Amino acid sequence: MRRVVGIDLGTQSVKVAVVAADGAVQSSAVRPYPVDSARPGWAETAPRAWLDAALDAAREALAGSDTPPDAIGLSGQMHGVVLCDDDGVPVRSAITWADTRSGAQARRIAKTLGRAELARLGSAPFPGFAGVTLAWLAEHEPDALARARWALQPKDWLRLQLTGEVATDPSDASGTLLYDLVAGAWSPAALAACGVSADLLAPVIASDAIAGTVTQPGSVLTGLPVATGGADAACGVHGLGLTPGLGALALGTGAQLSSMIASPDPDDTLRTHTFAAVGPIGAAYYRLAAVQSGGLALERALAWLGAGIDEAQAALASGVRADDPVFLPFVAGERSPYLDPDLRASWQGLSLATTREALLRSVLEGMAYTIAAAYDAIVESGASPAAPLTTLGGGSRDVAYVALLADALGIALRPAAVADATVVGATRLATTALGESMPPVAITAHGIVEPAGDALVALRRDRWEAAVEEARRA
Repeated sequence: MRRVVGIDLGTQSVKVAVVAADGAVQSSAVRPYPVDSARPGWAETAPRAWLDAALDAAREALAGSDTPPDAIGLSGQMHGVVLCDDDGVPVRSAITWADTRSGAQARRIAKTLGRAELARLGSAPFPGFAGVTLAWLAEHEPDALARARWALQPKDWLRLQLTGEVATDPSDASGTLLYDLVAGAWSPAALAACGVSADLLAPVIASDAIAGTVTQPGSVLTGLPVATGGADAACGVHGLGLTPGLGALALGTGAQLSSMIASPDPDDTLRTHTFAAVGPIGAAYYRLAAVQSGGLALERALAWLGAGIDEAQAALASGVRADDPVFLPFVAGERSPYLDPDLRASWQGLSLATTREALLRSVLEGMAYTIAAAYDAIVESGASPAAPLTTLGGGSRDVAYVALLADALGIALRPAAVADATVVGATRLATTALGESMPPVAITAHGIVEPAGDALVALRRDRWEAAVEEARRA
């Protein structure tokens, strides 16, 4: 029975897993690495830390195995930039997706390209996207850009180190703001607007093609063929086995609403993202609403109030109240549907009668309404996912929160437990590259939660939306 190694290169850690032909994870290991912030808004990582962590995790995951694996699949954090020379030696630290220094460049690029061209690129310019980061580098570090032979996505730099080969795939290319989804190629207009030479960018090949063989001396991975791989969000969708018309809602530090679509069908409102799915160029696409104000906002609010998650969940379980305050959860700006990095969190409607319980309840309520606004943007873009919507992640285990979400979104939700969808998605690509197939991950559903049509939730969501619009005008 074939076994495949999956490497999922995350923002703060890498996971290496050995996956059997039936999609079961047999062993895995995780290694962390730091994200450095030398200045406010900066988020960088030394790429060498990725390689060292991946090789070390691979040694642990494969320790004691008497059956060598057959191939490697890659998944990686989206949007970042690694500038490196012809041999893959970085000319500076990698700038990750979480970096926000390039706000001025994002605004300039938006004005230069215009809405119609941006729709073909799949997204509005946002700090942290590769094209926007490269525009910042062109203005502030032109010497580093001049020394670079390649500007690579994180997982593509890791593959270069493992194999000596340079390539990227449609899913990662489409997350750079430099790739024309409709044409299926790098965009001359976007390259010009960002001040980027096409020669810096890797050739785009299928996610499930063999893109080299590991040549690292002394590594347990040496000699294994490596599939091109894909962006982590796209690999997660692939790991779930979603096809056009289906979608998922992942609830974690942020929230991601994904809906598979058969053609790029650009969203010219630019309130969502359209990305290529993994596979051959032009094979499939997905609409994504990326919400930053999920668990991240809850974590900060709990710290402010000196509370635990159990206390917040109990407060919500007691039911929302008409006189509860309204919480805007934008501790780090917001992406879908507002695309505003300057939005900030606040409570409104505080009074002498406001209790600690009401404050906690309002935090979860504000998170739910933010997700509902993002879901509306997905629907209005013409990419409505079928009901029930599979709901994953830590937030999906809170019964009261899922019930509130179902009411706020107006769609039935299917809370589910799924393990390792992203890393299994990567190994599915490698299995396809070998000419075989691997099933998607098993989904353990915990019933279906229908919207209750609570009039109070509808009323409070209207109040919340009015507060958001007021904050955006301020």
